[in-house]
Amino acid sequence: MMMSRKTARVRAAVAVLSLALVAVAGCSSSASDTADKSATRQVQTERGAVTVPAEPQRVAVVNGALAGYLFDLGVPVKAADPRMLGVTLQPGAFPAAWDADAKKQGTALLPSGDDINLEFIAAQQPDLIIGGGQGYPAQQSIQAYDQLSAIAPTVLVPTTLNNWQDQLKVVADAVGRADRVPGLIDAYNDKVAKVRSSIKPPQGAVAVFQSRKDLKPSVIAPSTPLATLLTEVGFTIDKEVEAKAGNPSRAAAADWVSFSPELLTTVVDAPAVIVIQLDGGRNLEQLAQDPMLAKLPAFRSGQVYELPATSQRPDYRHVMSTLDLLAARFK
Repeated sequence: MMMSRKTARVRAAVAVLSLALVAVAGCSSSASDTADKSATRQVQTERGAVTVPAEPQRVAVVNGALAGYLFDLGVPVKAADPRMLGVTLQPGAFPAAWDADAKKQGTALLPSGDDINLEFIAAQQPDLIIGGGQGYPAQQSIQAYDQLSAIAPTVLVPTTLNNWQDQLKVVADAVGRADRVPGLIDAYNDKVAKVRSSIKPPQGAVAVFQSRKDLKPSVIAPSTPLATLLTEVGFTIDKEVEAKAGNPSRAAAADWVSFSPELLTTVVDAPAVIVIQLDGGRNLEQLAQDPMLAKLPAFRSGQVYELPATSQRPDYRHVMSTLDLLAARFK
């Protein structure tokens, strides 16, 4: 009887101790989780060092041209501005390239207008804000940097970075996912090599013409993102377009050269032309009906091709889809 009582007391003590250990472990795990979520790191930016969450969970991206990188890196996006160069959107819609990702994550659509919607951003309670880059939304975020920083740590991608690789690296560093960048760049390089070996680009030089709503003639400048991509897969880009246009000044972030209509036949005299139709611009059929354009060598020979506006300043997703389009069109 004494042994039974002793055994019972021991078992009870062990049970109590086990529960205590479980409770301690639970508290320890909870404390650890809290510590992880509150952990921070510093990133260097043009505005100085910015303290950011080690693993951000509620990112607001205020330039749609940068949002795709966050989804590619597997980062939770709480809110995103949908605007991208040349992309026409229905009210309340995200760009097709990352619409499914945004819906899956429950990403809120940032209302856009002449001024950045600070109240909406603050209501999303972001733990990190990503802005900057290129385009009108980029300028809005730059102008509102102080107000955005008062809401959450804010990292601006420099406007001088116009290729997707450099933009991706800045975004990845800001969100602590730099380790994922090499794999994405390797996948791109592999695809470039595959496309280059499989296509037959047009003979001779190629000019990239913008079809704009304002009808102002303009061409993509050499060494800008799309021109570089085309060169990498074997196209010969007309490097003299700026000189033929009289070397007009252009902003550092501008990747096109505008010129007088009187210079059209001088500037766009390449044997082949690729057209980028921007929002409101004319399509190939409409362009061919323009008497001035009809005089160009490319239009006379029928060597006029089209790429979507998203190819002009592509992010990772759009550069990969542009490679697919080139592979299909010039096989």
